[in-house]
Amino acid sequence: MQNKRRQFMQTSVASAVSAVSISGLGVGFVTASQPLLAAAIQTDFTGIEASEQTITVANAKVPLYVVRPSKATRPLPIVIVTSEIFGVHEHIADVARRFAKLGYLAIAPEFFARAGDPNTFGTIAEIQSNIIAKTPDAEVLADIKAAIAWAGAHGGDVKRVGVTGFCWGGRITWLAATLPEVRAGVAWYGRLVGVPTPNSPRNPVDIAAELKAPVLGLYGGADTGIPLETVEKMRMALTAAAAANAAAKTSRIEVYPDTPHAFHADYRESYRAGPAKDGWDKCLAWFKQYGVA
Repeated sequence: MQNKRRQFMQTSVASAVSAVSISGLGVGFVTASQPLLAAAIQTDFTGIEASEQTITVANAKVPLYVVRPSKATRPLPIVIVTSEIFGVHEHIADVARRFAKLGYLAIAPEFFARAGDPNTFGTIAEIQSNIIAKTPDAEVLADIKAAIAWAGAHGGDVKRVGVTGFCWGGRITWLAATLPEVRAGVAWYGRLVGVPTPNSPRNPVDIAAELKAPVLGLYGGADTGIPLETVEKMRMALTAAAAANAAAKTSRIEVYPDTPHAFHADYRESYRAGPAKDGWDKCLAWFKQYGVA
């Protein structure tokens, strides 16, 4: 994963007294995610500390982008931020910093470390075939569990764990809500149905009855990649599971009319400020309601 995105964050770190030098994750935007909007949100390092850590999961090294408040005096609520297919680039790092500003220990694992670096591919299709298709769900869930354990040993409260993610990470958020360590999840436009594969044998619609944490799903009514009929299938799966599963019963899906995919991605043309802000507010309220914050 050595490339321009994996260099020192010299400019932003040098200008932030409280920041820790970061040698890789969250530096720049992946090539395939461009063109970029000039108005992309940039969260500074005032009052927070950022670092890159590494955990070992099944003999593999997994980098973590970690951000926390500078002056924490007690265990912090933990939020795992799961990325789009582009991995932990600048947008995901910025989202983690936003959570840290609110008092969270925010961790964005680089789930694609074994498969390769998304920045070495110029198109989304290439990332899908060379990175995503080679990243098993079971491996990702193991990484999340390991990241939570690491957080618990480094100032995090493992009884207050939230997971949130975008696109590919939104789908993962639904799956992660089956883990007993997770208290609540917020899935941003994550795919809900799909053809089973050896690496992705089940999708969110298949695991509604196994949820251990309530999930808030945030979707765009004009998302061409996630048809509304699949959103309705997920609602029906949650309803069918509700009688025997409290997490399924309390899970909820919000659809923003006339809103495209990736509406929270403030660095892309798909960004919609209104739904993005409303979704963010609902995300924070969800974590508070279900004991993460």
